[in-house]
Amino acid sequence: MRLPCKPLFRAKAAIAAARPGTALNMKLSDFEGVMRLMWDVRKKPGSLDENRDCNDKSDSECQPSPEAEPPSFDESEDMTPEEIEQARKAYLLKRFWISARGYWGRSGDKLSWPLSIGLLVLIGINVGFQYGINIWNRGIFDAIEQRNAPNVYFLGALFPPLVLGSVALVTIQVYVRMKMQRRWRSWLTTALIGRWLANGRYYQLNLIGGDHKNPEARLSEDMRIATESPVDFVAGVISAFVSASTFIVVLWMIGGALQLPIGGAVITIPGFLVVTAVLYAIITSSSIAFIGRHFVQVSEVKNQVEAEFRYTLTRVRENGESIALLGGEEEERNDLDKTFGNVLHQWALLARQYMRTTLVSHGSMLIAPVVPVLLCAPKFLDGSMTLGQVMQAASAFTIVQSAFGWLVDNYPRLADWNACARRVASLMMSIDGLERAEQSDSLGRIKRGETQGDTVLSLNDLSVSLGDGTAVVKETQVEIQPGERVLVAGESGSGKSTLVRAIAGLWPWGDGSVNFHADRRLFMLPQRPYIPSGTLRRAVTYPAGADSWAPDEIKAALEKVGLGHLKEQIDEEAPWDQTLSGGEKQRLAFARLLLHNPDIIVLDEATSALDEKSQDYIMEMLIRELPKATIVSVGHRAELEAFHSRKITLERRQGGARLVSDVDLVPHKRTRNILSRLTKHRHRSSSSSAMSPGTRA
Repeated sequence: MRLPCKPLFRAKAAIAAARPGTALNMKLSDFEGVMRLMWDVRKKPGSLDENRDCNDKSDSECQPSPEAEPPSFDESEDMTPEEIEQARKAYLLKRFWISARGYWGRSGDKLSWPLSIGLLVLIGINVGFQYGINIWNRGIFDAIEQRNAPNVYFLGALFPPLVLGSVALVTIQVYVRMKMQRRWRSWLTTALIGRWLANGRYYQLNLIGGDHKNPEARLSEDMRIATESPVDFVAGVISAFVSASTFIVVLWMIGGALQLPIGGAVITIPGFLVVTAVLYAIITSSSIAFIGRHFVQVSEVKNQVEAEFRYTLTRVRENGESIALLGGEEEERNDLDKTFGNVLHQWALLARQYMRTTLVSHGSMLIAPVVPVLLCAPKFLDGSMTLGQVMQAASAFTIVQSAFGWLVDNYPRLADWNACARRVASLMMSIDGLERAEQSDSLGRIKRGETQGDTVLSLNDLSVSLGDGTAVVKETQVEIQPGERVLVAGESGSGKSTLVRAIAGLWPWGDGSVNFHADRRLFMLPQRPYIPSGTLRRAVTYPAGADSWAPDEIKAALEKVGLGHLKEQIDEEAPWDQTLSGGEKQRLAFARLLLHNPDIIVLDEATSALDEKSQDYIMEMLIRELPKATIVSVGHRAELEAFHSRKITLERRQGGARLVSDVDLVPHKRTRNILSRLTKHRHRSSSSSAMSPGTRA
C-alpha cells in the first residue's frame, strides 16, 4: 500500500523575525527535530489555501479562523526602561484578549453565547434564593424571640426546600461554568497550536529572540489558568454586583438611620449599615491592593522558573543514555539543584505575598460578621429592632461585605491569571512576528515553484542568508534529473545543512528559487530519526497511521533493513526511543522509507550511526528496492561516493559558501577491501576524466 508523502517543502519560515545581530547557531541537531515531523501535501504555486474545512468536523477538530492582525508593540524612543516594561505588560493583556474574545465571535464556538447567557440567568436565580434564605433568617429568629411554635415549625419545614433548590442551582451553575471554561480553552488552544505548528514556526521560535521559552507550558498549564480564571472572575463579579445591589436595599430598609449625640447636637447617618459596609470594603480592598502590589510580578516569575525546572527534568529523562554513558550524573544534579533552587526562592517570595494578603483577608473574614451585630445592638436594646431584623441585617451585611470584598478574596488568583495570560500572549506575540515576517517583502525571500520538463529538483541562483543579511550559501545552481543519486559534500561549516534547510522551506530568507517537480513525492531522513511513542508499528509507519500497511508489509520492511529480530514486536508498546540504539533507529528510518516509497529521497547524514559494512548493506538495499528513486545525500564519508552517480562540493568562502565542483561519479563494483575500492575508484575517475571531462558548468 502506498500513501501520498509529499513534504512540507513550501513552509514559509520566518527566521528573519530575529533581531539584527541575533546569533543563529543552527547546528544539525537543531534541524533534526523539525525534520522528524515534516509531513504535508505539497501544493502547486498559487494554491496556498491553508484553511481547514470545518463543515464536517467537530468543534474540537476545527481550527478557528484567524483573527484580524493585531497591532504590534512599538517602543517609543523617549520611554524609560520601566515605562517600556509597563507598556509591554499592558499590551500583552490586550494581545491575549484580541485572540481570546474571538470565542464569542462569528468564528467562535456555537455554544459560547448560550452558555454565557445561561450562566448569567443561573447567577440571578441563585441570588434570589439567597434573598429567600435571608428573609427566612428574619422570620425564624422573630418566631424564636416571640416563642411562636407554629411559625418555628413551619419555617423549619420550609428550610429544606430552600436549601435543596439553592444547592441544585449552584450545582448546575458549576456545570455550565466548567463546560464553558473547557470549550473556551479547547477553542483557543486549538487556534494557537494551529498557528504554532503552521509553516514550521514551532521550529523557528528556537532560532529567534523573544519571550517564548517553554511553549509547551504556555500551551498547557498557562492556557488552562488563562481561560478558566476569567470565567470565574466574571461570574464572581456579576454575582457580587447583583448580591450587593439586592442586599444594600435590605440593609438600608432594616438599618434605617443612626442618630449619634455629639456634644449638644445629634448627628443623623441615613443608611448607616450601608455606609459602614462601603467604608469597610474600601479599607480592606485598598489594603489588599497595596500589600499585594508585587503579587503579579512574583507569580509570573514563579511560573517561568517552574516551567524551566520541568524542562530540565525532561531533558535528563530524554537524554538518560548519553548522561549515563558519560557519567554526567553529578553535573546534571548540580544543574537540577540550581534550577530547583530558583523554584524554591520564588516560592519563598510568593509565600511572603500570600502571608501579607492573608493578614487582610482572614482578618476581614473574622471581623465582618461581628460589625453589623455591634452596630445594631443599640437599636435592639432600645426595642426599635427585633432579633430577627438584627440577624437579617447581619446576614445581609456579610453578603454585601463579601461582594464588596471580592478583590480581597480573589487577588491571589487574579495575580496568577495576569501572569499566565501574559505568558500565553508572549507566545502569541512571537508568532505574530513570524507571520508578519512571512508576509513582508523588506528582505529577500527564496522563491518556490515547479520545475520544467523531467527535472525533479532545481536550485536556481539560490542564495541563503541570515536574518541580518549575512550570506551563508551563495548563488548555487543545480539541476537534478530523475534517477540521479547526488552526494552533497564539503567540510563542516560549509553550509550543507543550511542548504538542506533552504530546500526544506525552513529557511526562506535569501534569493533565487527552489523548484520541485509537481508530480514527484519526497521524503527526508534526518541524522537522528524521530521515534514516536506507542507501538513499534507506529514508529515504522510514521508519519502515516499505524494501520496504513498490513503487518506482513511492515515485517518485510524490518527484515530488509536488518531488524528482523524485532518483527514479532511490532504491536508492542515500549519506550522505543530509549530502547533502540542509534544504528537501529537509522535502520528503522530506512524501513519507514521503504514503506512510503517516495520518488525523491533526501538523506541528511542518515547512515552516520552505522558502521561501514552496515552502511554498505543499507545503501545497496535502498538502490535495489527503490531503483527509480532520485537520491540527494548529505554526508562526510568518502565511501558514500560508491553509491552515487554525482557529487556536489560546497566550499566555505568569504561572502558565503559556494558550489566549487559538480562531478559525475562512475559506478563500479564494490569489494570488501576498502583500499582496493578507493584505488579502483580513483583510477576509473581519472580515466573517465581523460576521455570525457564530467565537470558541469
